Amino acid sequence: MTNSLGVFTKLVSVSLILAMFAWAMPAATADDVVIAERGMVVSVSAPASEVGRDILKRGGNAVDAAVATALALAVTHPAAGNIGGGGFMMIHPAPGSNESPICIDYREVAPLSSTRDMYAHTKNALGHKAVGVPGTLRGLELAHAKYGKLPWKSLVQPAVQLAAEGFAIDDYLAKEFNRINHEGSWEAFEEFRRVIKPPGLQAEWHASNTFQQPDLALTLTHIAKNGPDAFYKGPVADLLIAEMEAGGGYITKADLAGYEAKPRSPIRGTYRGYDIFGPPPPSSGGTCLLQMLKMLERYDLKSKGRWSPDTVHLMVESMRRAYADRARYLADPDFVDIPDDLLSEQHIAELVSTIDLAKATPSADVAPDIPLVAEGTSTTHFSVIDADGMAVSNTYTLESSYGSRVMVRGGGFLLNNEMGDFNWHPGKTTTTGQIGTVPNQIEPRKRMLSSQTPTIIARNGKVILVTGSPGGRTIINTVLQVVLNVVEFDMSPRDAVDTPRLHHQWFPDEIRFEARKSSEYAKLISILEQRGHRFSATSSRQGDAHTIWIDPVTGHFHGIADRRISGHAAGW
Repeated sequence: MTNSLGVFTKLVSVSLILAMFAWAMPAATADDVVIAERGMVVSVSAPASEVGRDILKRGGNAVDAAVATALALAVTHPAAGNIGGGGFMMIHPAPGSNESPICIDYREVAPLSSTRDMYAHTKNALGHKAVGVPGTLRGLELAHAKYGKLPWKSLVQPAVQLAAEGFAIDDYLAKEFNRINHEGSWEAFEEFRRVIKPPGLQAEWHASNTFQQPDLALTLTHIAKNGPDAFYKGPVADLLIAEMEAGGGYITKADLAGYEAKPRSPIRGTYRGYDIFGPPPPSSGGTCLLQMLKMLERYDLKSKGRWSPDTVHLMVESMRRAYADRARYLADPDFVDIPDDLLSEQHIAELVSTIDLAKATPSADVAPDIPLVAEGTSTTHFSVIDADGMAVSNTYTLESSYGSRVMVRGGGFLLNNEMGDFNWHPGKTTTTGQIGTVPNQIEPRKRMLSSQTPTIIARNGKVILVTGSPGGRTIINTVLQVVLNVVEFDMSPRDAVDTPRLHHQWFPDEIRFEARKSSEYAKLISILEQRGHRFSATSSRQGDAHTIWIDPVTGHFHGIADRRISGHAAGW
């Protein structure tokens, strides 16, 4: 049975869709689709997207633009843009280059002094002790060394200028800064509050106020002049270590000097004839995304319709099984032997064989080998493509919004709280979502498991979709739905990004749905509940998927900024 809403969605105008989904997408926070022929950058921040576009105009390629955009976001999107965090960069070379796609892994690592049980009695994942060794600058350096065309300094300079001269903040950032300044439990993070104090005698920030960051400008100047070594071995490293010592953090000079970004082969698979490239472990994103796509490829979802109960049921059941495998197997491959058959036809067939088409499978039954015990997110993504067809899909993070909340005094940059992505309580996996399985337990210099899923889709060697998202464990499911909306359900790229999203992560055994409270989906929810699915009362926004779609007929680049936070597509 095809749900009539799926047909209706294809017929109504974009303006009606936006009105219907006003719960998720304020109309004034993002551009509409931007179409260009020579290059495109789409990110959460207008100044950062424009920095990347301008690098393309100056003769830089997609990697150059990605490096400059990432550094600019460290200035303009402090909740997640960073030099004090880490992430993954997917690179698809231009057609005809005879090079293969690659993933630059610049995930943070555990300090050398780390132990398996160091957080066993800790509940607060903020502050100096939660910081992992940052990887962002080494990752950008590696990508630039392998593929960049323009000098490193020229890619850092726009960020220096944004920090020194300031930029006009948008309504979203004004509200964020005001929220933080009015919260009462930030005594340990006064340096951060000092930096985001409203200008002049103002009591609050307002959209269009100028935000200047002189300390960060000086840090970026060191990085422009001396490269990432300034951060890992030079004057910026000294500031970071002084901050660690002042707050009782674990990172030492040896930790910084020893950090390495790693080139890795992407997770690669196919869906309906399209090539899918995603990040490998220590990200769980590529593996779980391909597992779900391979399970769903066995069903004729298109004939059922995007919002039919059968389609949603199958999507949730595939999510449930992929996330159970995530807990069971995935972690840093340099420390853990990950089975090499997780994407094999045999394993996918075994997973599919356990799906009941008529009712939900209790999550406890999906992985009975993982003992359960009773129990008493901010990232950002941007997409880039250049005139030659080279594409970059980059997701990086500080973990929580504004990371550990620790701003390095004199350095002007925030530090991550990525140690929280390890399994802090070994052996304790709970029905509320805490994971305690062995693979992702803490070890020195180990990379913590990630859900980041920067994804590139190609056909016949040409990129057709570049996407990704923030959102913690919801990331993989957000990307899954953007991909399905385009490839399976033939949605326009605007509709593919705007359409409401759902999430299931094995435990807790419930579906989170952005449109949970919308009457448009009441019948769908009722039918799924009759099949045994449980819905969370939570209906908050999911993800922020800044996406590029390439028209296979014209070759034009369509930049789609997700409307859920704010965003900007800058085309050339």
